[in-house]
Parts: sequence; C-alpha cells; structure tokens
Amino acid sequence: MNSEKPAPVKKICIIVSKGSLDGVYPALIMANGARMEGIEASLFFTFFGLNALNQTTLDDLKVATVGNSALNMAMPMLGLPMTMPFPTVLGALPGVSNFATHLMNKEMEKLDVPPVREFLELISDSGGKIFACKLAMDMFKLKKEDLWDGVDDVLTVGQFYEESAGEGTHILFT
Repeated sequence: MNSEKPAPVKKICIIVSKGSLDGVYPALIMANGARMEGIEASLFFTFFGLNALNQTTLDDLKVATVGNSALNMAMPMLGLPMTMPFPTVLGALPGVSNFATHLMNKEMEKLDVPPVREFLELISDSGGKIFACKLAMDMFKLKKEDLWDGVDDVLTVGQFYEESAGEGTHILFT
C-alpha cells in the first residue's frame, strides 16, 4: 500500500469545446466549484464553446437534442423512467430543442444554478479567468468586441499551455 498522498490540486484549466447549454454547464460548475475551494480556475473556450461567450448567443444557448444519446437522463423531468430512451428523430422536430432547454433551465433554477451569463460573472468576480481561443476566433471571424465583456484575453494554444503550467495544475477537456 502506497502511503504517499497525491499532490493537492492548485489550479484547474478547463477547455470548453461545446456551445450547447448541456455542453457549457459542466465546465462552469467545475470552475465555480474550484474557486469555492480556493483552487485557481481558468476556462478556455474554443471552437463551438465560443457560443457561450458570444454576446449574440450567450443568453440563448440550447440543449442539443439531435444525436444526444444521453437525453434519456431528462425523461424523469417528464415523469417518465430514465430507462425510457429518447428517440433521436424527435430531436429534429421544431420546438423540441426549445422544450428541452426550457425543462433544463427550469430544473437548474430550482437548484439555484445561475444562468450562463451570471455564472461567468461569478467565476470572473471570484478570480477565475476566462479566455477565448485565437484560432477559433479567427475561424469564426469573431473579434474580442463580439464577446462577453468579462473575457480576460484571447489566447493561442501555446499561450493557454503557458497559462496552464505549474505544479498542481490539471487540464480538463469538456
């Protein structure tokens, strides 16, 4: 039996690559939890994750209903068993994504989980850092002015790795 304790986590750097509501919340919850534990936290939004920083889409993120094989997790919100599969073809029908988004937002509100914009503000105000990926910004023809005002900087991947350097630092990809 190894009696050595693992080194404590001092910093968490989370790469956010998905821009759906269900793709963004895990990163926000983990970053906020880290800050509440006194752990440094940085969020690096890349590719479709930039959807959560873009001023025009930030407040209107949707739950992905097409191709989401885990949507059965939401069935209890409808009073149905979790073992009941959600037919992916239903996700393509008009209004289904909006309905699923409404259900998720309602449940998050019951649990006192803030909306995305407010969550970003909480993380930033607590000392967490929020970065956008330069390559993805260039690819999607975005400028820093298009993003939420609290974005700390637009970084290259190399700069993100520099930001992530240090003993006790962990990088997570969501």
